Amino acid sequence: MNHVQEFDKQIPEQPLFFLKPDSAILQNNRPFFYPEFSNEIHYEVELVVKINRLGKYIQEKFAHRYYEDLGLGIDFTARDLQRHCIETGQPWSVAKCFDQSAVISPFVSKKQFPDLHDITFSLYQNGKKVQEGNSGDMLFGIDRLISYLSQFMTLKTGDLIFTGTPSGVGTINLEDRLQGFMEDTKMFDFKIK
Repeated sequence: MNHVQEFDKQIPEQPLFFLKPDSAILQNNRPFFYPEFSNEIHYEVELVVKINRLGKYIQEKFAHRYYEDLGLGIDFTARDLQRHCIETGQPWSVAKCFDQSAVISPFVSKKQFPDLHDITFSLYQNGKKVQEGNSGDMLFGIDRLISYLSQFMTLKTGDLIFTGTPSGVGTINLEDRLQGFMEDTKMFDFKIK
C-alpha cells in the first residue's frame, strides 16, 4: 500500500497485473546489464510465488494448494518509459518486460515460515537498506492473487507470481550491488553492470 501512496495513486479495488516473458528472467546472481534504452531503471523488490499445479477459476480458500515454494525477486522497471506510456495512454510492456527485468532468487518451502502473513523481506543497495516489506502489508494476499489471476488465465506449473513491492523504490546505477533477504536469509546478491 505504501508503494501506491508514494506515487500518489489511488488504491485499486482489484489487483493490477502484467506479464513478463521468460527472456526477462535473471537468476543465479548474474549481473544485470543496464539497457541503453532507459536512463531511469528502478528496483522493486517483491515476494515471488511459484505455482506447482495447473489451475483455473481457483477459489481463494483452495489457493494455498497451488504453491509450495516462495522466493524473492526484483521487478526492474524503466520508469522513464513507463511514465511516457502512462502519459500517452499506452500499455506498459516496454517498461516492464525487457530482458533481465525479472530477477528471481532460489526458492524455499513455504513450510519454513510459521505465518505466511508475516514474512519480512528487504533489499539492500550498496549495503544500505532501501526497501523493507512484510507479507502482512500487501494490498492483496497471495491466495487472493492466485484466485484473481486464475479467473483470467490458466495458471501452469512453474508460473511465477511477483506479489507487489513495498515503498522505497529507487534508481539503480552502474556498479551498484543489490542484495535481497527473506527474514534473515540472503536470497540474491548481484551487481549492476
